[in-house]
Amino acid sequence: MEAKAIHRYIGTSPRKMRLVIDLIRGKGVEEALSILHFTTKAAAKTAEQVIRSAISNAQNKEESGRVDTATLYIKEAFVNGGPMMKRVLPAPMGRAFRIRKRSNHITVVVAQRKEAVKPSAKSKPAAEGKKVETKKTEPKTTVTTER
Repeated sequence: MEAKAIHRYIGTSPRKMRLVIDLIRGKGVEEALSILHFTTKAAAKTAEQVIRSAISNAQNKEESGRVDTATLYIKEAFVNGGPMMKRVLPAPMGRAFRIRKRSNHITVVVAQRKEAVKPSAKSKPAAEGKKVETKKTEPKTTVTTER
C-alpha cells in the first residue's frame, strides 16, 4: 500500500529543499521525522509537515484506519522547481539587478514494508551440529623445462 502527499508553491529554493529531502529518502518514517525535527534548516519544518500528511493519507487509505508507522518507509521523495517571481533591485549608477525568487514543489510517497522474519540469535542453525568431511586434494606441481 502506498500513499502520496504533495506540497506545492513553497517559498524556498529547490536547491535548499533538496539538501533536506536527501537526508530522509529511503528511511523509515519514524526515523525520518526524528531527523527532520532536529535538523537546523528552515526547509526541514515544511518537509516534516509533508511526511505527516503522507502518513495521514496512508491511514485514510487503509480500510481499518490502523497503520503501524513502524512498517512505513519513505519510498520516494523528490523536489521539483516551481514558478519564479522576477523582481528588480536598484543598483548603482542607474542600473538594475534582477532577483529571481524561486519556489518548489515537494512530493513524498510513503509505502508499507513487508515484515521480514528475522532469525533470533538464540536459535542455532541446523547445519551447526553436523560434521562435514572435506576432500583432500594433492597440490598441483608444475614442471618447467629449460631450453
